[in-house]
Amino acid sequence: MSLPDVVETVAGLQARLDAVRATGASVGFVPTMGYLHEGHASLIDAAVAADDFTVVSIFVNPLQFAPDEDLAEYPRDVEADLARCGDHGADLVFHPSVSEVYPVGAEEPVVVGAVGGPLEGASRPSHFAGVATVVARLFRIMGCCRAYFGEKDFQQMAVVRRMAVELELPVEVVGCPIVREADGLALSSRNVYLEPGERRQAPVLYRALLAGAAAVGNGEADPTVVVEVMEDVMSEAPDLVVDYSALVEPDTFVMPGRITTGAEVRLLVAGRLGRARLVDNVGAVAP
Repeated sequence: MSLPDVVETVAGLQARLDAVRATGASVGFVPTMGYLHEGHASLIDAAVAADDFTVVSIFVNPLQFAPDEDLAEYPRDVEADLARCGDHGADLVFHPSVSEVYPVGAEEPVVVGAVGGPLEGASRPSHFAGVATVVARLFRIMGCCRAYFGEKDFQQMAVVRRMAVELELPVEVVGCPIVREADGLALSSRNVYLEPGERRQAPVLYRALLAGAAAVGNGEADPTVVVEVMEDVMSEAPDLVVDYSALVEPDTFVMPGRITTGAEVRLLVAGRLGRARLVDNVGAVAP
């Protein structure tokens, strides 16, 4: 295993990318906040498979944390991150400072559209604006590339995809499947916060989603009934504080009045177990 090169400045990154593109090579980009797990590794794998040169950014973005959230406690392990990047074939790691990403006079925060309003947007009002702002900044720094995002944060991916289109950024946003533990828990850097008893309860979110998807697959056309099915399952976890459970159209994040034949819908849940806030989702298609 060889460690990838690391650059800490925008100028250094862009010089490397200019040289790469001069050869006609394509660029893949995996933006992360570090503390990488196998979900991140799957994104690196996807980029390495599709593109000639893969960049991973490691940057804990302060703008997407509310004052009462875990910015100071967010897990960090850059040495392990670099090893994982090397193991999975990343060519370059961009590890900038806050002042490098947000220099004095940088553009104003990106305004998030309607797709970012409900669910995560309602629960964490400043979150998507922070995500969209840093990703727009990173996309402008990177230039033409494919950017790889995990579907665990499905609404976030939709916000980023729409932002890239509206700002006319030369970036193709590629969604990649959720990576799960054997019991179904979606991988997340924040899973490290789970105490043993909480960890045993955590897969209830995925079980709830599967139950909801089964209801859709069995022909249930009333979205509120599907949501009730999910909430019944989540009630089995005594320590889970449910934030939301929803069935929405994947393009608008609005709940349909009825689920029509052949319609694709997205089921999403979020909740808190102790210090860990967990989110998950699955897709479903009505018969």
